[in-house]
Amino acid sequence: MVNVLEAVNINKYFTDPVSFHVLRDITFNIKKGEFVSIMGKSGCGKSTLLYVLSTMDTDYTGELYLSGDRLTGRSGKELSAVRNSEIGFIFQFHYLLPEFSVLQNVMLPALKLARKSTAQIKDDAMHKLELLGIGDQAGKLASRISGGQKQRVAIARALINEPTIIMADEPTGNLDSKNSENVFNILRKLSHEQHLSLLVVTHDHDFAEKTDRIITMEDGRIIS
Repeated sequence: MVNVLEAVNINKYFTDPVSFHVLRDITFNIKKGEFVSIMGKSGCGKSTLLYVLSTMDTDYTGELYLSGDRLTGRSGKELSAVRNSEIGFIFQFHYLLPEFSVLQNVMLPALKLARKSTAQIKDDAMHKLELLGIGDQAGKLASRISGGQKQRVAIARALINEPTIIMADEPTGNLDSKNSENVFNILRKLSHEQHLSLLVVTHDHDFAEKTDRIITMEDGRIIS
């Protein structure tokens, strides 16, 4: 099976205020359609790793590959294009633009990519919202919907450019148990039905136990 994401000997240091080895010899891969969670105590390097893997942080040594293509060493402009077209990112805080409608928020990354007409992007965005059960919220301002709905909008936005992989940093961290379960079920469905690869950093044991594989980190290393 194809490796969608591959990390080889990733090391990272923080130098301010003192030198600190935050990621140590990280090597692993994720297959197409695999749903993987990363767990570990606060400060173990989970989120730092996710930012390196998503190409938002390029200050590391080692090598990173996406669908077999080497990302390490590429220019900021090239990596920005890869992020927009190949990597969907879901943050703990959904970062929706409150003055825009739900539909407009979902359309934004596709408008930036400009691969399709505005009409086609609008159709795609509506389809994603309906897939996530919130098509009826499309016309509302993002500031006027509930927390659980906002996280679904964030997932729809991450899906709009048909990415190769979705990465998420504590996507259920601000949600109650019912909404957390809803978000998990949505992600699981995307993995099974659309063969989308998912990599999720989480503190939630119940969430992680239901994923295909758990990567456990401690002190900047993968221990299992």
